[in-house]
Amino acid sequence: MSSTQQTELLDSLPYYDNDLDTHPELRQKVEQELARAGKPPTTLHPRVPPPITLFAKNPLLQAELERVESHQPFPQVDQIRYQLPGPTSVPGTDEEWQAAVRNAQAQLEHQRLRQSNATLLQTYGSNAWRIHNYLLEANSQQIEKALEDLKQLTVDLNRERKNSQTRLGAQLTALETRWTELISNILQIEMANVALDIDIDRLNKKEADLAAM
Repeated sequence: MSSTQQTELLDSLPYYDNDLDTHPELRQKVEQELARAGKPPTTLHPRVPPPITLFAKNPLLQAELERVESHQPFPQVDQIRYQLPGPTSVPGTDEEWQAAVRNAQAQLEHQRLRQSNATLLQTYGSNAWRIHNYLLEANSQQIEKALEDLKQLTVDLNRERKNSQTRLGAQLTALETRWTELISNILQIEMANVALDIDIDRLNKKEADLAAM
């Protein structure tokens, strides 16, 4: 393996490890270790993408979003534009009457635009809303299908992980059993060697005693 390659070590097989179920006393020890571990790190993992700033290029929408997040009430509608105030003085100066006339003309134009918009909405609004609803339903179906595909992908991935860990767990169990058998055989061989050494020492001592007679 080259130096540029990294080996990823997996120290958890949740579909195979059942020590906490087999030995319930371990759960308390694990909880104690987790309590001593301290708080989780405040910094995110490098692979976590940075937070997205909504409406970064639209200050009006960004200000509205901040208002909603801060739970501030919506500003009241300025109703002065819908009023027709006359001159404040009697009989009124020419400038005041001209301002009142301009305001009345603006109000009249505003009402005319509202009437035109109402006519257009009555003529084309229903079809526009049907098309809009159709597009929304199509987008909703696409999103729901993407969600179902993602859920199915998650299920398939978890199933594959479970099958893989179960298969590897069986191999680990077999290897552990084989390792235990080999250790037992080695211990038996060592005990047999010790017994043979004792027999050899006894025979050597007996031979020496016979030679001395």
